[in-house]
Amino acid sequence: MSRLYLLNKPYRVLCQFTDTQGRQTLADYLDVPDVYAAGRLDYDSEGLLLLTDDGAMIHRISDPRHKLAKTYWVQVEGDPTAAALAALRQGVTLNDGPTRPARVRRLTGPEPPPRDPPVRRRESIPTTWLEIELREGRNRQVRRITAHVGHPTLRLIRTAIGPWTLEGLTAGAWRSEVLNMPKETPRRPRSGRRPPPRQRRR
Repeated sequence: MSRLYLLNKPYRVLCQFTDTQGRQTLADYLDVPDVYAAGRLDYDSEGLLLLTDDGAMIHRISDPRHKLAKTYWVQVEGDPTAAALAALRQGVTLNDGPTRPARVRRLTGPEPPPRDPPVRRRESIPTTWLEIELREGRNRQVRRITAHVGHPTLRLIRTAIGPWTLEGLTAGAWRSEVLNMPKETPRRPRSGRRPPPRQRRR
């Protein structure tokens, strides 16, 4: 039976198990053989990473065609206007084409635990926490879309992938569970009608 491993990847940890330059890798936090990450998380990003030994499920989780939502908490520079947030919700045009609409809202309440090293701060420029949900997987997409509307990302934490969340996991911690993801249902004919029965020849 396949298992899924949920890891809260810390800042400045490579999303791989080896490195020739002496940087921290997943092997410093997860001592489980023969598992691979379902999707990636940048070296300078934090948060939820899913790993498993089930190749088919890695494809299901990581392939954007399956539209599995990914949720991020994003600390941006400045205080985005209503127009900037509306642009993110509608989708923006990057150098590789228009993005799909995103779900975006301001976060209220306590901030996430401090990062080590801490995020740079400027006394004259405030920062704002946003929650952004995407259903596509372009390279560094969150950072690119926030910069596009004039609010560079200072810190990025992935908090959820589909039904899986960071809940209960501190930085560097992990948990495992039985892999339980529904398989795709077979497609029906576009008309929704059954083909007529063949008539017997007389």
